Amino acid sequence: MGNWAGRSAADIAAAVREKRVTPREVVAEHLARIERYDGRIEAFRTVRARAALAEADEVGARADLAELPLAGVPVAVKDNLAVRGESHRDGSAATPDTPAAEDHVTVARLRAAGAVVVGLTNVPELCVFGTTEGPYGVSRNPWDTTRTAGGSSGGSAAAVAAGFVPIALGNDGMGSLRIPAANCGLVTLKPGFGVVPAGIGHGDWFGMSENGPLATTVEDLRLTLGVLAGADFPAAEPAAEEPARRTIAVALRNPLPVAGVGRPYASAVRQAAGALARAGHRVRRAEPPYPLTMGVSALKHWTAGTAVDAEGLDPARLARRTRVHAAIGRRFVGPVRTGTERERLRARLTPFLTEHDVLLTPALARRSPAAGPWHERGWLRNVLANSAYSPFTPPWNLTGWPAMSVPVGTLPSGAPAAVQLVGRPGTEAVLLDLAAELERSLPWRRTAPPGD
Repeated sequence: MGNWAGRSAADIAAAVREKRVTPREVVAEHLARIERYDGRIEAFRTVRARAALAEADEVGARADLAELPLAGVPVAVKDNLAVRGESHRDGSAATPDTPAAEDHVTVARLRAAGAVVVGLTNVPELCVFGTTEGPYGVSRNPWDTTRTAGGSSGGSAAAVAAGFVPIALGNDGMGSLRIPAANCGLVTLKPGFGVVPAGIGHGDWFGMSENGPLATTVEDLRLTLGVLAGADFPAAEPAAEEPARRTIAVALRNPLPVAGVGRPYASAVRQAAGALARAGHRVRRAEPPYPLTMGVSALKHWTAGTAVDAEGLDPARLARRTRVHAAIGRRFVGPVRTGTERERLRARLTPFLTEHDVLLTPALARRSPAAGPWHERGWLRNVLANSAYSPFTPPWNLTGWPAMSVPVGTLPSGAPAAVQLVGRPGTEAVLLDLAAELERSLPWRRTAPPGD
């Protein structure tokens, strides 16, 4: 049986465990798809074709094959996480081209579960921006290749949306999972602090950055999160005669009081709100009390995180936008490190998410910027473009609370639109259950057409 490319991770793993297909056959088919189509998508910095086939054979020979939750599943890894034997360049010519001696803990957990790493995906330099381009390529949205895949996990999102892999590993410091997922029609969840091991860069952007998967189904997302988080991560609750009814706040106001929200993204929120109301949830309009200083606070934390990650790198080998970002951030590192502003924001928003179980917002404010050499453009132009289209994600990195992106609706181009779900600490399972309800009532197309 062929046609494994484009199938879900759960389907592939079940077939491998039952020996209806071998890991080598699955991986080879995905590698062939990458070779055929990635020239126009540029999802990958490097593809591990020979190594992946060898590792697929090793998985197929494992004595515990029948017990592996991701048996033979091809995965892609964001190029700021260590994969044994490969360099991770973090999207930069300034980083060392030195093979990693060990896997990052999240990669190790995926491999222990039977997954096969087929390659490392493109990111913007030091994973700073919400578009993905640099010396290793310009990652494009498979649904609309005139547009960026988003960032900073843009290559990982593009790889999943194009059917190159069913799941990919990324991370999120200001929206870097949710932004590309929203662009590329995927589901993702930025877990709350401490749920999945972090260890990203030099200090996880002061604890704001979290690792997580990108997937095409809620089932795959939950499955992979369980692998990454460990045995304590909650499984899906069995269907109950009286399922839990949640109080859901619906908010459309831009956290940055300088612009509105594009019609397709506002429409996506209304569609999702209607579906959840029909399912019996208590849905009402309510705006979080974002402080007027939200944009300034986000900018200080964003630039300070880059300043720390740029330490020790040759400034002459960094793109100008990165150098400026880091230089601005150096003056904020000390104040940001105290965590005082983040604690104030949590105190301000906690009553809102005590009164409401979940917050529903647009995932983005408008469609993503055109794909192109943003790394060659000025710092201010990059910051304005990023802030204009993705203002809804940073607040939840500052608080450290779980937030996810779910495909709902479409843009005029036919590319997906999306909504964001946000919850209190420890409510990852609640968000996943609501996302599953949206998937059932408002199903989405799982992968983009190949576009020969």
